[in-house]
Amino acid sequence: MIQANMHEPPSYEHAVAGGSQQPLMAQGPFAYTGESKAGTYTKAPAPVDAKVSPPGSPKLPPTTSYYPAPTQGAGPSTPSGATVYHYQNPRTGHVITSLLPPDHPEMICLQEGQHITKSRFGLVGILVAIFWFPLEETIEYASDAPARLPASQPYPRLPPHLLITSTGKPDYLRLILMSKVYDLIKETPLVLATNLSARLGNEIWLKREDLQEVFSFKIRGAYNFMASLSEEERWKGVVTCSAGNHAQGVALSGSRLNIPCTIVMPKGTPTIKVRNVARLGAKVVLHGSDFDEAKAECARLAEAHGLVFVPPYDDPVVIAGQGTIGMEILKQAPNSQTLDGIFGAVGGGGLVAGIAEYVKRIGGPDTKVMGVETVDGDAMERSLAAGERVTLPEVGPFSDGTAVKIVGEEPFRICKELLDGVVKTTNDEICAAIKDIFEDTRSVTEPAGALALAGLKNYIVANDLVGAGKRFVAVVSGANMNFGRLRFVAERAELGEGREVLMSVDIPETPGSFIALHEIIHPRDVTEFVYRFNGTPRAHIIISFRVQKSKTEIAEVITKLKERDMYGEDISDNELAKSHVRYLVGGRLVVPDERLFSFGMWGSGGLLRREGDVTYHVFPFGGGLEFPERPGALRKFLLGLQSEWNISLWHYRNYGADMASLTFVLISVTDVHPDVAKVLVGIQVPQNTAKDFEAFLSKVAFHYTEETDNAVFKRFLQ
Repeated sequence: MIQANMHEPPSYEHAVAGGSQQPLMAQGPFAYTGESKAGTYTKAPAPVDAKVSPPGSPKLPPTTSYYPAPTQGAGPSTPSGATVYHYQNPRTGHVITSLLPPDHPEMICLQEGQHITKSRFGLVGILVAIFWFPLEETIEYASDAPARLPASQPYPRLPPHLLITSTGKPDYLRLILMSKVYDLIKETPLVLATNLSARLGNEIWLKREDLQEVFSFKIRGAYNFMASLSEEERWKGVVTCSAGNHAQGVALSGSRLNIPCTIVMPKGTPTIKVRNVARLGAKVVLHGSDFDEAKAECARLAEAHGLVFVPPYDDPVVIAGQGTIGMEILKQAPNSQTLDGIFGAVGGGGLVAGIAEYVKRIGGPDTKVMGVETVDGDAMERSLAAGERVTLPEVGPFSDGTAVKIVGEEPFRICKELLDGVVKTTNDEICAAIKDIFEDTRSVTEPAGALALAGLKNYIVANDLVGAGKRFVAVVSGANMNFGRLRFVAERAELGEGREVLMSVDIPETPGSFIALHEIIHPRDVTEFVYRFNGTPRAHIIISFRVQKSKTEIAEVITKLKERDMYGEDISDNELAKSHVRYLVGGRLVVPDERLFSFGMWGSGGLLRREGDVTYHVFPFGGGLEFPERPGALRKFLLGLQSEWNISLWHYRNYGADMASLTFVLISVTDVHPDVAKVLVGIQVPQNTAKDFEAFLSKVAFHYTEETDNAVFKRFLQ
């Protein structure tokens, strides 16, 4: 077999004498020298400039190799008449004969001098790279991926002494206690979430698996599995299909154990994920347009090249590796026998299955083990309800670390027996949990990493346990966060926590309605305000604001709106509104006397300057739009507007405790700084009030530029 990935420089050839299998590696590149037909003893090309092998190298076979006729029995069998290709090492003169042509990726690696790994050979002096090894029994599940092949026994990788005699099932307590994970990793800390514990009135402990070297718990199962391979299996190498935490766990394990690793990913995998795996020494194969095609290629490579497939969750040795987390929790938690619950994220189910196997044997009788899934990725809950594994038609992509269509067979068996229940969460609740973890640890987790905490919080609220003084653990399973998601997380965290409300409001399209609406919301912080004049008697507004007690305050606001001929609706749970409509409110409309201004608000200043045709006014901050550190500024601005000056479009969004953006007419501004913001304002200013309007501008603390003639404004909004 030819393999492209090793962790040391090529040093000597791989040869087999007398049917034995002794590892030899390529010293320098091999050159393609010709082809012949199988079924006849064809003399291979003569050696080229053969040289003495380096000291310490195993004894090499003769420099002339022959390709055998088809053989019977356990050895490889090659169809008579098949084309075989010959490759020769110019330095040593030794020949490799293979069924793979020179343009095959494996043989390109050989010709470039990369490593070739052990294969099966049949006769003395014969060097044949034929890929003839059975497909590993376990492969990753997906709706369209190949089913695993029939096995002669349920647990083919486990020796009898690791099975419970009475049931024939794995002895997970023994497997966990014998786990090899500590050859590579150290115990991760169990930390008290002080702020969250105080807020919920319960002890909340966080098991920090995000602090692993690959920022995920997946390294435990991957390393434990790979460390258990035989020498023969290690030499052949491993393969898996993943673009996430499992891939990095396999790659790191391979680098430490000196096992060649091949990771199959879809062609569209982001470059950063490919680099993260490649830098750990694995060979990355990009194949197919999606994971189903990549998984099929992974299975093909395993079968063709005799590679051992490393399952992400559906294997007893992998599950035992994850189970060491439960062992550490019970060892680290104060009075662990009195823990009320341990919560873990569920994708394929390996994590909670491993924890449950240990905790239910060693932990306190009242300690529950709970799984947590997303509402759009609840394969485990549906499977438990049905009594059999259920395949989801689709899985939500936000919590990508747990986005699995069907849970593993062995994790499902364990969870059906030992799991105490499953809690489901929304994306917004996950975002809120990411924020909670950040506030207590100053670490940013990935969505799947915060999933367990989101479920724990839901469990506490649903069971009326706020202030109950219970003791819980949430496994923070990973921190491989996609940077591009941070804005979404920040946007949704307050909604997920119930501390921000998104509301649709209809108000009369008359001057003064804005200030009347703000009087109802005041003194709550307005975090978003989206509006565009449309020429109808009623104005449609999307507004968000912070609350302390969401249900009570929302009802109070809606009641007060009705009293003022305004109608509000809570749309905090409307995904269409949150993801799209809030950004699309408005349209093109020619508004009479509309003027557009670009403002910059500064904390200090006091000068008037002119650049070309633009006049800049800079004043000491004394009013303007509402920033969290200057409450009341928005209200002051609205009160300063005369009744004949009508705001024609408004888009404001707060982006944090010390920055915000406010946009009248155009889009929200993100180029903001802690002590300065840019604002775009469109206001109807009748010609006969132009001087009064200029006077108004001179009194507010704005640094402005008029943008009425801006081509973008005219093209998209007029």
